[in-house]
Amino acid sequence: MTRRIDRPPPPTSAPLPAAVATRLPEAAADYVGELLSQHPVVLRVVPRRVTKLGDHRPPNAAVPWHRITINDDLNPYAFLVTLLHELAHLTTHAAHGGRRRRLQPHGREWQTQFAKVIEPVVARRLVPADVDVALRAAVERPRAATCSDRRLLLALSRYDTDADSLLRVEELRPGDLFELESGRRFIRGARLRSRYRCLEASSGVEYRVHGLARVARVPPD
Repeated sequence: MTRRIDRPPPPTSAPLPAAVATRLPEAAADYVGELLSQHPVVLRVVPRRVTKLGDHRPPNAAVPWHRITINDDLNPYAFLVTLLHELAHLTTHAAHGGRRRRLQPHGREWQTQFAKVIEPVVARRLVPADVDVALRAAVERPRAATCSDRRLLLALSRYDTDADSLLRVEELRPGDLFELESGRRFIRGARLRSRYRCLEASSGVEYRVHGLARVARVPPD
């Protein structure tokens, strides 16, 4: 019996999807459309994931085209930068995917591609001044030019519109219990660069949670 493999529909040359266009800064929509017309990709907006803002998957034997997903809870500038980050992964794979050696996820090749997609955003002043400054710094210091760049993420977070009493994981103390929007509870552990080692309270399974993730602290019993 032949096993059926479910896969997303292939990319098309249609205009920028409404789900994407409405989440971008209006000034940047044309630029993103230009990029997507050059690089066919299945682009989906998905529910929030606490462990990542977006991701890119290159073609494989089952799905012969690129796929990018972006979280649906990002403000327009965070959505834009995250999308450009993932598009840099796409163009890196397109340019170097045939190499035998494994490319580092954010190595020199990716840094070069990220700078290329960011430069027009800066040159055309498509983002506010504080985000512009953070992006310029990220491009000038390519080792920090990722969506784990704390300075950039803090600049982007200033445009979040939801005001609440949530804390960022980096504001908690080791051993503090916190809760995600989904209701899952974790215990904060040691810092690992931009993320923290956290144990799920119910299972003891270890997860890596970004230090800038916003969570609710759970008071001790």
